[in-house]
Amino acid sequence: MLKEIFAGVGLAVFVFLTLLGYNVFPVVVLMALLVTIFLLVNRNGVGLGGNAKKLEYTADADFTFDMIGGQNSAIQELQEALKFVLEREKIKVLGIRPIKGILLTGPPGTGKTLLAKAAANFTDSVFIAVSGSEFIQMYAGVGAERVRSLFKNARDKAQKGKKSSAIIFIDEIDILGGKRGTNVSHHEYDQTLNQLLVEMDGLKSDSATQILVLGATNRMEALDEALLRPGRFDRMVKVDLPDKEGRLAILKIHTRNKPLAEDADLARIAHETFGFSGAHLESLANEAAIFALREKEPAINQKHLKEAIDKVIMGEKSDRKPSPADLNRVAVHEAGHALISELLNPNSVSTVTIRPRGNALGYVRHNPEDESYLQTQKALENQIKIALAGALAEELVLGDRSTGATGDYAQTMNLVKHMIAAGMSGLGVVELEQLPQERVHEASSIILKDLEQQTRRLLEENLVLFKEIVDILADKEYITGEKLRECLAGLKAAS
Repeated sequence: MLKEIFAGVGLAVFVFLTLLGYNVFPVVVLMALLVTIFLLVNRNGVGLGGNAKKLEYTADADFTFDMIGGQNSAIQELQEALKFVLEREKIKVLGIRPIKGILLTGPPGTGKTLLAKAAANFTDSVFIAVSGSEFIQMYAGVGAERVRSLFKNARDKAQKGKKSSAIIFIDEIDILGGKRGTNVSHHEYDQTLNQLLVEMDGLKSDSATQILVLGATNRMEALDEALLRPGRFDRMVKVDLPDKEGRLAILKIHTRNKPLAEDADLARIAHETFGFSGAHLESLANEAAIFALREKEPAINQKHLKEAIDKVIMGEKSDRKPSPADLNRVAVHEAGHALISELLNPNSVSTVTIRPRGNALGYVRHNPEDESYLQTQKALENQIKIALAGALAEELVLGDRSTGATGDYAQTMNLVKHMIAAGMSGLGVVELEQLPQERVHEASSIILKDLEQQTRRLLEENLVLFKEIVDILADKEYITGEKLRECLAGLKAAS
């Protein structure tokens, strides 16, 4: 209403001055410029009474820790820290200062946001969530103002909701809380972080509303040290990739609302998805349901789940139609990978295909029998042999190599450097960064030459089986790990 009154009065004044013969053009230009600046600044969250309300979202009121799978350790650690909010009076009697911040760290898609939502329900707190990137603007003071407004809004909402506590969740906190001085030309970053530090330092145990800051990042090394000191982020909870049991729990959660066929083996799928995050597994369950819908099946079967794994890893099937010569070369290449993998690591191959998917003309999906978080020298050497096998198979059968092995070579060199850095080369224990490139190249060449010879010898010794695999791939364009092992067992029985 006030804006309309000012607009009406202003228009009347301009008309009156124009009738009196005054030149109002400069005044009109000045007013237009001021209005434009006002609108731009107000659009970015600062203006008359500007705040960060439009940056916030709230959590589902009924979201609990029971709805999160594969993070039992993180949940237990987080719940222990949240007891400082629940047992507020008890810790006050003991003279314990409250926890002001908890930092959730881990790879993307592991459930950090879900844990924050569940924490709000667990403590019966008001929940406000923002992204760190939303605080960084080109206008000086905007980020700091938004931080102040964020904490004020948390207190106001807690009072209105008659809550004694509020949780502020800042996702991508590494953007807001990055190391100061890294953006010399843009001090807005530093000013915003400074304001966050001031707000966290101002959190008191005797205030009417206890505020807890939850931050999430997958770049712990990028955070400013001042943010991590005791008294600010007092607890750090590692939210890691789930193990096999965790993956099974996550799959069960995401298939609760989906019909599963009798042959759907979630335990087997959990076994084959080593390295998948919770987000990957949710996508897998969704893609499996889509495949069932496409085939007009009433329920999701094992075939849909297996194909969904390939979809999540490699992407959608490609419409590219390679020439017969290219298909034959791809079959030779992938058969080399598959054979060496199965010989060195029995039961490790899940599927082999030469059907184009994503950017790959073919691929072998490996299925590690045992999940291992430490790698021995032998294990690394076996991985290198498997990576080299595709190109060596092409050279053995077709007489030359192709550009299809480029990715294999990149993987090989990473593994070789890992071996050198771990003291598994003739150089002994070294610091890779301080080692001259000539020495690294020399040590790498020695390792690769020896492993190439071993891989070539394995291919030559199993040439009959190798050609059988190539023939199956050329005909069917697909072979399962079970079929591959049947061929291998049949050849051993015949010999």
